[in-house]
Amino acid sequence: MLASSSPDKGSGAVRHQDRFTGVRVLGPADLSAALDVLAEDPVTNVFAEYRSRITQLDQRWLGGQMWGYVEDGILTSLCHVGANLVPVQATSAATEAFAQRALEQRRVSSTIVGPREAVTQLWNVLGDTWGPARDERWDQPHLALDGDPLVEPDPLVRRTTPEETEALYPACVAMYTEEVGVSPEADGGRNMYRARVSQLVNRGWSFARIEDGEVIFKAEVACASPLACQIQGVYVNPAHRSQGYGTRGMAAVVAFARREIAPTVALYVNAHNTAARSAYEKVGFVQTSTFSTLMF
Repeated sequence: MLASSSPDKGSGAVRHQDRFTGVRVLGPADLSAALDVLAEDPVTNVFAEYRSRITQLDQRWLGGQMWGYVEDGILTSLCHVGANLVPVQATSAATEAFAQRALEQRRVSSTIVGPREAVTQLWNVLGDTWGPARDERWDQPHLALDGDPLVEPDPLVRRTTPEETEALYPACVAMYTEEVGVSPEADGGRNMYRARVSQLVNRGWSFARIEDGEVIFKAEVACASPLACQIQGVYVNPAHRSQGYGTRGMAAVVAFARREIAPTVALYVNAHNTAARSAYEKVGFVQTSTFSTLMF
């Protein structure tokens, strides 16, 4: 339970019998309560839980803020506000309050991403002010797998090493450009993106099949909690597509991740990407919800 008084009550804050209701910025003292909210759906909420744990909700490390929606003194919903605006366990009342709060400040986020219902409600409020979005992806099945892969993993997929970053980096740029529609190196972003790739390699969260210096398949774990991890950056070299590398490569990544990182593996994919969805289904992923992403 959170204290009823706060120096940052947020917009629309009201009092009911001296118990605060509304939006406020969370900090380290709120971590336990925030983790309780995140635990309501640890697989869907893995990104926000990862960010909460590694930063302890300290704004200096978050590079943004974590907002909390409090009802009669009890934290019920969260919203990660940084490069990604991510509603978490957001009730309709919380989503409306988060949107109104966001309207009061300039947009700092390059994406809004999360469960489709919450993203839709946010956009109904924010769209006229924050829009237009560069890309709107409303139908993104969120998939999860909490058992062994259903196909034989590719034995040549393994963790990448720092010495392989030079070979890996162009494949990461190609994947990002193909998926997002702009290069991660645009507007001077090369150093930051390369640092992110190196960070994942050094953490042991980067996996690939590399032959003679050529990346055939690659994928990364983007974030993890004790109960779940999320895969990103799945890529098969165009010269080697439709040969099963993606399916068997993902099976290998799932096996590594479940054995050494977290017991449940999740990801989300564009509904129109039928090749990827087919590969994930063969591996054993099942849809648990639907995400939406808006890009600016």
